[in-house]
Amino acid sequence: MVQEKNDGINKDMVLPPIQQKRPALSWELKIKKKLTVPTCLGKFRPIVGQCCHQCTPDSLHKKLGQNSSLGFYNLLSVNETHTRYRGWLVRRVCCVLFVSGCKVYASPGSNRLERVCQSNRVREALTAEHKAPEGGDSQGQINSLSPFLPLINTCIIPGLLRFVGWVMLKMGASMFDSIQVNLNHLPALHKASQEGSLLVYVYMRQSIMDCVLIPLVLFCRSLRVPYTVCPFQIYSHSLRSILQKVGVVLLPPSALTEKDAEMDRLYLPVMTSLVRELLHEGQAISVGVSAESGQGGQWLACIRQLMKEGSVPDVSLVPVGISYDCVPKTNIQVGSVLQWLWSLLWRRPGGSVRIHIAQPFSFKEMCESGRCRVDEWLPLQDLLLPVILHNRTERLFGRRRMSWLLPSSSHYASELKELTTERDLSIAITLHLIFSVTSCMAVMCTSLVSSLLLYRHRKGVSTSLLCRDVAWLTDEVLFRNKDVGFGGSLVEVVHYSLSQLAPHLIIAAAPSRKDPFIIPRPSLAATLHLTLQAQIVTHTFILEAVGACAVSAMLCEVANSGISSRVRSDGVDGEEVTNIMEFDVVLCQSELTERALQLCHLLPPGFMTPCQSSQSFALDAVDSLVRCGILIMEEIPRDVPVCDFWKREGTLTWTTSDDPYHSDSDCEEEDLRSYKISQPSQCPEMLFFLCSMLAGHLRALCWTTTGLDLLHTPLPEAEFVAQIHSHLRDTANKKKQHYESCSEEAAHTAVRTLIDLGVLSEERQKEGVFLGVTPLFQLSENRQKLHRFISQYLYN
Repeated sequence: MVQEKNDGINKDMVLPPIQQKRPALSWELKIKKKLTVPTCLGKFRPIVGQCCHQCTPDSLHKKLGQNSSLGFYNLLSVNETHTRYRGWLVRRVCCVLFVSGCKVYASPGSNRLERVCQSNRVREALTAEHKAPEGGDSQGQINSLSPFLPLINTCIIPGLLRFVGWVMLKMGASMFDSIQVNLNHLPALHKASQEGSLLVYVYMRQSIMDCVLIPLVLFCRSLRVPYTVCPFQIYSHSLRSILQKVGVVLLPPSALTEKDAEMDRLYLPVMTSLVRELLHEGQAISVGVSAESGQGGQWLACIRQLMKEGSVPDVSLVPVGISYDCVPKTNIQVGSVLQWLWSLLWRRPGGSVRIHIAQPFSFKEMCESGRCRVDEWLPLQDLLLPVILHNRTERLFGRRRMSWLLPSSSHYASELKELTTERDLSIAITLHLIFSVTSCMAVMCTSLVSSLLLYRHRKGVSTSLLCRDVAWLTDEVLFRNKDVGFGGSLVEVVHYSLSQLAPHLIIAAAPSRKDPFIIPRPSLAATLHLTLQAQIVTHTFILEAVGACAVSAMLCEVANSGISSRVRSDGVDGEEVTNIMEFDVVLCQSELTERALQLCHLLPPGFMTPCQSSQSFALDAVDSLVRCGILIMEEIPRDVPVCDFWKREGTLTWTTSDDPYHSDSDCEEEDLRSYKISQPSQCPEMLFFLCSMLAGHLRALCWTTTGLDLLHTPLPEAEFVAQIHSHLRDTANKKKQHYESCSEEAAHTAVRTLIDLGVLSEERQKEGVFLGVTPLFQLSENRQKLHRFISQYLYN
């Protein structure tokens, strides 16, 4: 919803003319009188996209870009100033002149097929499949690899690339109001490209438009267009032929999905050899990563394997964050391509796109820094089952191992079965890149409004109150060094957000009331759309959300059992406790940190960076509640100050310096901290707003646990997940609420978590992977314990 000025670069950003010319709303005057737009809105934006200071300190210190704030560039704002010509005619064909002036790096791909066929990796795969021709005939190898020949022969033709670039600019103008690109790190890319660095762009998979936007941005900035690994199947023969001539590496025609393609044992060896040859040619590569299934991580593992073999010295990884006002739903499998393009020309533009290209960093440095400690990774059942089943209180330090992020059908997954550390390191790099990409994604205005309507005003809110909350939440987002993808006056921002989300909202306006009332539409499609938009806000407030759920769990314990030994009430007996917010509660720091630590093990991938320990994350979660004012540290009165060692009871004991069990802290008392909830009359609203951010994921786990009784196991994995998904939808329809817990992604994540917990077992057979309930959790008592453990973090 932002648009550049005539020069295409604008730091403050203004709203599109369509929004500025609309009629005034009845509630605008009231808001303008009572609210002032924050000065930071659209003016002061944090610098995002810097590489990790722990894993890649050398890359962080490289000052490749001279200016730290270069503003934004709108790809769709093409005029005569972007060309070398001026005049009346130039203004009408400026887009054609601009495309013809962009620099294109040709990549014919000559002799690539022969080099791929002669690689040892492909030869070994052919031998294992008994397809190796006798005598090593080259023509026989090519015949054996005939399904992969179009993939290997993918190339970039300059003339066709310019034409496709012009079409994409026209198509983008029909789909989006603007495509804003952050220019801060583009000088670093130009310098890295001039120095001959091999660039690999990594993005999060959201839509097929991701594969279009990254090459389009680089093409318009005269950077090398990367070879894009497209994870979507495209059936149109004409479109496949065109895309393969502009650097798009497609799936084989016989494979429906990327997972189906990997079932062919020749696919990954051929693709790895292709990646090797592309990097040898100096080409750039673009890959997408999915946090839900782990797809895309195998390409990073392939590149890391090539670096270990010495085939590739080093590559520079470039995270790319793409944010949409509304994620486009493009379906190019139905109908012809021309019909699809023709429909786009008559489509009204909807939403804006914000693209943040982060600072490039060395892949080799990340692997060799040793900051991603995988030696502390443990199975989830070792971390949580003693607490769930036996209520043990001793801490077990470590991180959850997510072995499924590197698909089991992957060629390198089978090679690394004996080298668990190497496999875990590849997974850690994938997790780190997922976190890095998410961190540089901008928070759009539709995301703010969606999160407020879902997590704070589920029963509805007036427009004036929603504007106040948007202004507050914008300040909180910017305070956490997260960029926002909008600008302008507060009224325009809220009006634009509501117009984008209108199909999923109920907007009621009574004649006697000038302030409209907004309610999220209580349907499955509407709730899932709002939940998808609000995910980036949850990532921004993940520390506060984990800490709030830990506080809620301790408060629920007080409400259920009176006053416990870890929670104190001043002047109130346990029998008199009727409302957990009506009395003064003191929370022990150690127990609060322990609850947060246990919860962070249940988080989906992408919320925590691998170079940070779980214990440190839990401590930060508790500290974040202090910073935002939910908790205040209680001062424990002491007769003697803590720092006064001379007046303490007893005498200080001196030990020899060679005592192996000596510690300077032996003579110190244990510093037991405690916290109190600040402002009990106002705090619950903020506390439960944060708790609701993780409620969808936790509730899906609870419903999946209760649904195990209804399944006749073992079942194939796909059928098992489908039945769980059906159970989640039936439960939500029966309750007529909580539809955010019944998405397909929620079902997949819940099943994966229960597998890691040891609730479900995987059995590999010829027909595939079968899932069944383990004997330990076939007992209803243990399933109830698991349900109670998860539901304690749910705010009801």
